Amino acid sequence: MHHDIVIIGGGAGGLELAAHLGRHLGRTQGPQKVLLVDRSVFHIWKPTLHEVAAGTLDAHQEGLSYTILARRNHFSFALGDLQGLDLAARCLTLGEIRDEDGQQMVPARTLSFRWLVLALGSGSNFFGTPGAAEHAFVLEQASDAERFRRHLLAAFTRAAFSSQKTLGVAIVGGGATGVELSAELLEAHQEVQEGFGAEQRFRLDISIVEAAPRILGGLPERISTQATTALARKQVRVMTNTKVLEVRADRLITSAGELPAELIVWAAGIQAAEANTRLGLQTNRAHQFVVGPRLETAVPGIFAMGDCAACVWHGERQVPARAQAAHQQAHYLYRCLKAALQERRHEPPFVYQDFGSLVSLGENKGVGNLMGGLTGRNFFVEGLIAKWMYMSLHLMHHRAILGLGGTAVLAMARLLQRRVSGRLKLH
Repeated sequence: MHHDIVIIGGGAGGLELAAHLGRHLGRTQGPQKVLLVDRSVFHIWKPTLHEVAAGTLDAHQEGLSYTILARRNHFSFALGDLQGLDLAARCLTLGEIRDEDGQQMVPARTLSFRWLVLALGSGSNFFGTPGAAEHAFVLEQASDAERFRRHLLAAFTRAAFSSQKTLGVAIVGGGATGVELSAELLEAHQEVQEGFGAEQRFRLDISIVEAAPRILGGLPERISTQATTALARKQVRVMTNTKVLEVRADRLITSAGELPAELIVWAAGIQAAEANTRLGLQTNRAHQFVVGPRLETAVPGIFAMGDCAACVWHGERQVPARAQAAHQQAHYLYRCLKAALQERRHEPPFVYQDFGSLVSLGENKGVGNLMGGLTGRNFFVEGLIAKWMYMSLHLMHHRAILGLGGTAVLAMARLLQRRVSGRLKLH
């Protein structure tokens, strides 16, 4: 089967690109013009995985079916996982899909393409830490978050009926994911406590272990200080300048000593999949595809975007692995591919614009810095305003794939559902 444009990976950038191209091409030339491939049947915005993990966001309500999105945005969708790439023949191989019982659902397939966009995302980087892959939870995709949520609720129940009445959670990594997860866990614990009797109440001990001198190291120091203060008020233990030497089933071995924990989450770093190095394209040490100023690999017509792409920004720096980068690259590649289809001149090189960062610290709380494009100065936001702006980023992503009307209806439905069933998913 042949498609003019094939996009591998339905994350934030890949899905937005497919939606833009589908609405432009699919209405007149048919949905077979653009194909999106993903190994999952539904999409969830990755920055919300910490909420799914804590149970404060229902993945089944948040998740959007790729098949329905494809129909509404006039592109095609295929369930699959990239296994091989024939650069000369411009063909790719998708591996077979099996169900939980090992029965084949979808056979291996070969697809040909004219243009290919690799939006494969990234996974966890354990930095060679012994025991990390075996004993720590990760939040790479919705299934990871759902798995942690099930263990979390079971741990809540055990702690409520234990003699110690405590539950220890260790989060390795003080970036945005680790900080936001700690805040959501506190929200979940508070809601659970309200439903328990006095004799079942228990203490939640959360520790964030960070090897660097401060948490949120990629953000301005003022943001880091604000977040540290807010977490201290919530009685979250922040351990900076502390390296994790080993991960065991019930504890961390760190440079500051042992840290017992019933649940351990690894949020210390990301890297692209090692399988990227076997596709015949140039990759860097982090297994990212090396791309030029137009997000194109050394092979003409094959592009890479998002976390799996190494794109130079400001000299030797690389475009950061953030949702806003994927969003900007999706818009850029949409223009590039539309120009290529119309056989027009190339678009100018991609230019990443950093609009700042926002970090959620729980319901109605947040901190962040916004880049002052009009004034030339940065400014800081916090509290309810920061939280609202953080939520607006989620709505902007939905608007890109659902349109304004669909986003408004979805937001209202989720608000009403939360009013009826509560914020925490307990089943």
